Amino acid sequence: MKALKPLRTEADYEAAIVEIEALWGAPADTPKGDRLDILATLVDAYENEHYPMDPPDPIEAIVFRMEQQGLTRKDLEGILGSRTRVAEVLNRRRGLSINMIRRLHDTLGISAEVLIRPTQTDRAA
Repeated sequence: MKALKPLRTEADYEAAIVEIEALWGAPADTPKGDRLDILATLVDAYENEHYPMDPPDPIEAIVFRMEQQGLTRKDLEGILGSRTRVAEVLNRRRGLSINMIRRLHDTLGISAEVLIRPTQTDRAA
């Protein structure tokens, strides 16, 4: 096994991915398992630097969580307000208030950091 080193190039990154695939499933607390953990950490750092991902749009995050938990628009009425208010928010005609953000975070576990971001229509304006 060659020595571990920082991933500085795309070739280093690709080689690390190949090695991760070969080590996948290695038991924890073994030399191979430890190497897998270290390589995964190096790949994660490289990807965060070279392929950063923006957090999701707040409305997309709400819809995704609704799908995950099998919720309907009616289920959101206790969080966002009236049926009309839910429709306005999900159709991007009304922004989220601080109280809505707090309730969505507390009730559905959506990150407040995601919820405070501008929606796609806000960014286009």
